[in-house]
Amino acid sequence: MRILVVEDEKDLRNIIKKRLVREHYSVDACGDGEEALDYMEMTSYDGVLLDIMLPGKDGFAVLKEVRQMGNDTPILLLTARDGIEDRVKGLNLGADDYLRSGYKNCDKSWKRDQFVVKRIYGVRMSDAESEYRDDEAAD
Repeated sequence: MRILVVEDEKDLRNIIKKRLVREHYSVDACGDGEEALDYMEMTSYDGVLLDIMLPGKDGFAVLKEVRQMGNDTPILLLTARDGIEDRVKGLNLGADDYLRSGYKNCDKSWKRDQFVVKRIYGVRMSDAESEYRDDEAAD
């Protein structure tokens, strides 16, 4: 399974990429919207993790352009913002879901993110679903 990670914060991009590679994904990564569009024109992906706040073309513009081209690759938006407006806007533009970014090493957030990736892409990721549901039930 091949995933594109689009995140301008280099450290976070590397953390996400390493964790996905550890889960046996093939991962490409880039740091801006124009580069993301280039990657998506040249390569077929099973999924894209797309940051909203990117230099140049932001994630919303990339998402809109990708959907206008008829590309239905599952896209999960990465957002560090707390406001619901960005999430709703992204979903209305055709995103499949969103993930909270910026947590770096927070295991609970990673479990939730694995659950979302599994749900969207239909794959198993280290028993993420049961771990996430167990954590949610404990809260």
